Amino acid sequence: MVDHSGSGSQSGSRGSGSGAVLASAAHRDAVAAETARFAEVVGGANLATAVPSCPGWTLLDLVRHAGSVQRWFSVLLRQLVQERPRSRDVELKLPADEDGYADWLTTCAAEAAEAFAVTDLDAPMWVWGADHHARFWVRRMLFETLVHRVDAELALGVAPVIDRELAADGVDEFLVNLPFASPFAPKVANLLGSGETLRFSCTDSDGDWLVRLRPDGFGVDQESADTSADATVHGSAADLLLLLYGRLDRTADAFEITGDEDLLTRWFANSAF
Repeated sequence: MVDHSGSGSQSGSRGSGSGAVLASAAHRDAVAAETARFAEVVGGANLATAVPSCPGWTLLDLVRHAGSVQRWFSVLLRQLVQERPRSRDVELKLPADEDGYADWLTTCAAEAAEAFAVTDLDAPMWVWGADHHARFWVRRMLFETLVHRVDAELALGVAPVIDRELAADGVDEFLVNLPFASPFAPKVANLLGSGETLRFSCTDSDGDWLVRLRPDGFGVDQESADTSADATVHGSAADLLLLLYGRLDRTADAFEITGDEDLLTRWFANSAF
């Protein structure tokens, strides 16, 4: 489960590793495309189907969560909130029966698109992550939707397909924001060190991120191309994205792993988000 609406305030600025960061317009368009795919996947499916990648959830829970988050993020964008909201109450307009949930999800995306259209995505606002601008929420909404679309496909035995550039951007979004996630992912606070480094490197693009653990925290090194790492994970952008979100295990054949296995174990034990 991924609900990243946030519960704490952090200071920070936009940052990334060496992976390409897509423009806000691409994020906006991809929210619509990913939601359409999500709705198509669940349309006609048995919504009582269990979702193994979200233990305890059914497809109904998954769809309701994804649409609710889109509506909540849309409210944040329209209001350009400047401090952490004290309430998450929002009119969900849930359908009367289960047959209406695919269309309801589509309507949630339409409301999000309306919010994007009337919002200056470069406007400063409160966020829980690194980029204190409205565009943060569009990017966050995208990967919230994409990951749960994958969850639905996995639950129904469909092999997920993720655009390579979109996946690389998702890896970047995850790693850049993870240091700020401790209010709702408390184990992240355990990712301290004395300079140990982990590299996540795409085999199908130029995406490359070096994460350094420091005594006061951790983060992506901005200039890391020629820096060796204590542990390295090589994989396609899509597989790395699913690995970071816990939808793939690092023992899968999709990955080539070298270096300090204990460091990798500590990372994955504490980076769930």
